[in-house]
Amino acid sequence: MTTPRPTAELRQPRLLLPDSPALIAGFGRGTLLTPDGELFSGPAIEIGRRLRDMPPPMVVHAPATARRLGLGSFPACDLLELFAFCQPARPAAPTPRGLALALDRDPPEDEEGLAALLPELATAMLRHLAAGRNAPLNRDAAALAAKLGAETHWPWADSVLAALGQQARPSLDPLKVWRRLPEWEEVAPPPPPAHHPVSATDARRRLAEILGEGAEQRPQQADYASAAAGAFQAREVRGAPNLVLAEAGTGTGKTLGYVAPASLWAERNGAPVWISTFTRNLQRQIDQEAARLYPEPAERRRRIVVRKGRENYLCLLNMEEAVGAASMAGVLLPLALVSRWALATRDGDLQGGDFPGWLTELFGPHHVWPLADRRGECIHSACGHYKQCFVEHSIRRARGATLVIANHALVMVQAALGGGEDGKPQRLIFDEGHHLFDAADAAFSADLTGGEAAELRRWLLGAEGGRSRARGLARRLEDLIGDRPDLLLPLEEALQAARALPAPGWPTRLADLDEPRGTAEGFLQSVRRQVLARAKDEEAGYGVECDLHPLPEPVAEAGAALAESLTRLKNPLQALHDRLAARLEDEAEELEVGDRIRIEAACRGLERRALMPLTAWCAMLGTLSSPAKPPGTRPEYVDWFALDRREGREVDCGMHRHHLDPTQPFAMAVAAPAHGVLITSATLRDHAGTTEGEEDRESAWRAAEARTGAAHLPTPAIRAAVASPFDYATRTRALVVEDVSKGDPAQVAAAYRALFTASGGGALGLFTAVRRLRDVQSRIAQPLAERGIPLYAQHVDAMDNATLVDVFRAEEHACLLGTDAMRDGVDVPGRSLRLLVFDRVPWPRPSILHRERRTHLSEGQPKSYDDAIARHRLRQAFGRLIRRGDDKGVFVLLDKSCPSRLLAGLPPGVVVKRLGLRDAVAETREFLAES
Repeated sequence: MTTPRPTAELRQPRLLLPDSPALIAGFGRGTLLTPDGELFSGPAIEIGRRLRDMPPPMVVHAPATARRLGLGSFPACDLLELFAFCQPARPAAPTPRGLALALDRDPPEDEEGLAALLPELATAMLRHLAAGRNAPLNRDAAALAAKLGAETHWPWADSVLAALGQQARPSLDPLKVWRRLPEWEEVAPPPPPAHHPVSATDARRRLAEILGEGAEQRPQQADYASAAAGAFQAREVRGAPNLVLAEAGTGTGKTLGYVAPASLWAERNGAPVWISTFTRNLQRQIDQEAARLYPEPAERRRRIVVRKGRENYLCLLNMEEAVGAASMAGVLLPLALVSRWALATRDGDLQGGDFPGWLTELFGPHHVWPLADRRGECIHSACGHYKQCFVEHSIRRARGATLVIANHALVMVQAALGGGEDGKPQRLIFDEGHHLFDAADAAFSADLTGGEAAELRRWLLGAEGGRSRARGLARRLEDLIGDRPDLLLPLEEALQAARALPAPGWPTRLADLDEPRGTAEGFLQSVRRQVLARAKDEEAGYGVECDLHPLPEPVAEAGAALAESLTRLKNPLQALHDRLAARLEDEAEELEVGDRIRIEAACRGLERRALMPLTAWCAMLGTLSSPAKPPGTRPEYVDWFALDRREGREVDCGMHRHHLDPTQPFAMAVAAPAHGVLITSATLRDHAGTTEGEEDRESAWRAAEARTGAAHLPTPAIRAAVASPFDYATRTRALVVEDVSKGDPAQVAAAYRALFTASGGGALGLFTAVRRLRDVQSRIAQPLAERGIPLYAQHVDAMDNATLVDVFRAEEHACLLGTDAMRDGVDVPGRSLRLLVFDRVPWPRPSILHRERRTHLSEGQPKSYDDAIARHRLRQAFGRLIRRGDDKGVFVLLDKSCPSRLLAGLPPGVVVKRLGLRDAVAETREFLAES
């Protein structure tokens, strides 16, 4: 009697690891563990010598490893590649410790222990893959691994095939993931929402349900939820939304505080509530916190939808074209890992969410960024992947969702387009409401620059030589236009007129003053001459700007010529738009559903990508022929010329227009059409002093209303303020160092090095200029590394901001240098952030735009206007330190000239000390040692 052989389902696969050493890199040194167990720690030059006689080592993040060792790129078995294959769409910080934490391992503190851990991490990933080898996600995994092994010699291919316990099964190209993605189905339009209000009691009850029994009692959070409910009452007057301004100190728990009434209103009335943020980090954080409301994954996916602009998502058509061109090994591997992610992702978002941002760092942005529709070339229903499209999925899911988590930019652009693809939401929550002014400023501005005009030419004409796959307007509309003369004629006229826009290579001709090609380049050259003529000599090497008036005659003539060219372009495009739109009515009974959708999308594209900017540009050029307004006259817009430089090189030039007060178009286009709006932040008001009287509080609220657009609405806002529960007096220290010259790079770098060493890492360094950040990083990276403190830096390390923050959070003893984005977007509780050092007072940049706003929006107090901006930025930075009740942190400002009035806005109880660097270092070390 023979024993039956085990089936494939029961057979345990044999794990197979490459016979490789493990390598951990420091700054200029490393630790190498051979397969035989020999351990070596030493300088990079010796590490490099030993690697020449060994198989490719196991590393985490091969490019960063080579960079830290100061070696050129070398063959390696990168565990991040294996992680992306085995556990796609799962977050992990791209460091040995970060990867260990993602795999539920306790990382050792020493490099020797980390080196020994790398093979264990590889084994854990392969075991995970083996356990799910029959899951739908892994149906084509063996075929993909075999393809990578055969065509790229991927070092993990044999290990993956062994873990899957099978040979590659016959399969169509496993990179063509669109064949396996679900399709969306069209449903009937939703009925209009009801208008059942949410009372304060209702909000408190829902909050208690979300928190569950036994949750910590937080009276401030319940009070906040009660106040937020004011935005969910029935509107009484058209154009007058129920507006609530709510300031909630850090630690209040404002996310669940507003999710409670928002989710209740959405469920009662059958329409989503849109939650808008300024930073991607907060968008992700809200999504994670809202999971407490709907813990079951399927319900959560149905109820909560993250929405971003189309350019953030994986475009399957771009993916198909990239797969078709993937003949080189360096292209195939990143596409394979993206394809694995595409099968597992929740929503296809390449710019956050569950996409591992470090894939861009491993292989270069040119392998990832072109996979998104960053050029506005979507052909909608003409695309063969329309039914699988991640963007279309998110739009349709959002219509039936409870909560839609979006961002300020998308919400404002949609409003400017009359609702766009998502329609106009009735209820809006703006978290990070202190950024509304800046977000509206970006959304409702116009830039007639070489870069913007050249991008419009490319959108209209497509690729003009080179290797670009860009599709022009004719290609995108060819199926809709066919051979119809009424559509062909305006299209051909527009494409001919588009040649007046800057042609490829325009930046070189601009700087060298070569003969311009077209009226746009002629205008840009004349603007450049005016800017350089009026710029300050000391500004050489940096971007410069100047006022329009007095306007030289050559600039006026060049502007008039360009205005005429833009009109010749706009008119046929408008005719094309109108005739396409007319088909929806004239051929209503004949059009297929797909054609109708494509016509609507084409009209939206023409409106957004061409007609809107052309209209704005023509209006801007029209002002050049108008006389200058008398000094002191309050303008509606601020116009100026600018020449942009990057690292001393000219990169763009043109004319800019911003609203003097951008909250006015925000109030009219975004807030007024809604029925209820909640604007909230931890720093909504300007706290100008530690003790405020009634008059001061009223002034602070009026300033908040001005900065959020509430002052432009017909009915007054409901005001609410909830204090932070944190004990800032006990848990923080605030120090101003008075003996460091902020203008001496060596002194500033020495101060950062001493303070970061005193804290033992866990420090965030903030800068008001990228140049100073890079200078300090170059001076202190090696000394810190020699003390076992890794240093990461925005604008230096090839990581996006979200990945840098993930690394900083995972590495308790790491330090991070950053600029504005880090000041607002870092949420790192615990000891990973225990020291914050600011290089100088973050005064507003002295630009023409700021000058005009300072003059006309300051109510006669320009100094106070500047103070409020700087005070707000310092308070935002200070707020990064304490994210939980048991956090401790030290705030240091390396600027002895900082006026005390700016620091008066720090949280109540914080006492600011002015002292020398030696004493600041000692106090930092002593205070944090008590943790």
